[in-house]
Amino acid sequence: MLADVDHAVRTVGLTKRFRSGQVAVDGIDLEVPRGSVYGFLGPNGSGKTTTIRMLLGLVRPTGGRAWLLGAPMPDGAAAVLPRVGVLVEGPAFQPYLGGAANLARLDASDATADPRTSRARVGAALERVGLSAAARKPYRQYSLGMKQRLGLAAALLRPRDLLVLDEPTNGLDPQGTREVRHLVRELADAGTTVLVSSHLLAEIEQVCSHIGIMSRGRLLAQGERSALTDARPARVVVTTTSAAAERAAAVLAGLGTTDVVRDTGLDAGQRREAVLDAA
Repeated sequence: MLADVDHAVRTVGLTKRFRSGQVAVDGIDLEVPRGSVYGFLGPNGSGKTTTIRMLLGLVRPTGGRAWLLGAPMPDGAAAVLPRVGVLVEGPAFQPYLGGAANLARLDASDATADPRTSRARVGAALERVGLSAAARKPYRQYSLGMKQRLGLAAALLRPRDLLVLDEPTNGLDPQGTREVRHLVRELADAGTTVLVSSHLLAEIEQVCSHIGIMSRGRLLAQGERSALTDARPARVVVTTTSAAAERAAAVLAGLGTTDVVRDTGLDAGQRREAVLDAA
């Protein structure tokens, strides 16, 4: 199959089945347009992180294919990964080294990085995530939010064509969360494609141009955010007993819900006796 020039990330039937028989990722077809901020949304355990690990060549899929920046994975990892910044499952750093020293070690391990500009790039990355004042502070003394920021700084040591962030606001206070949102938008405006994984719908809605929704290893829907969120009105189904159905309907109406429909035609074997379907 030819390289896909329109998508920064693409998968076809990507699957991961563990030896226990558990299917963590079940034949998903991701399409992340270049230049987009793609929100990979789903509850914990839905298969998001396993998918990301397969995309990066950290886990070998049991089925399907994947491409990053047009290169097949994992075969093209050596050529494409220097163009990809990554924050996955909490970064690992040396506990007794400061933030700057940890970043310098990471930078030195990158054969494609220019060692003559390492100090300047480390300083710029720390400043970008608000850790300049803690550059010499030992990593073991960092708070969870500071550790997350340092992981972001590591992903930003060099200009990237693609940034993959797994739960980037984990452990951050509201101000830190806003700063991450601003940073993601800034990177996207500069032409970087960002794939951001989260279980928080509010975070995804505020920063992403495209959304993919995962549940139990399957990709339920994906596309432009506006198309997914505006496609149909919210629908609420309330299950109660027949005795409480009228009261539940009144409460829903009082909350401003329109088109409240009462349906008592459930199977007799079910304990539930009434459903209020409000659209």
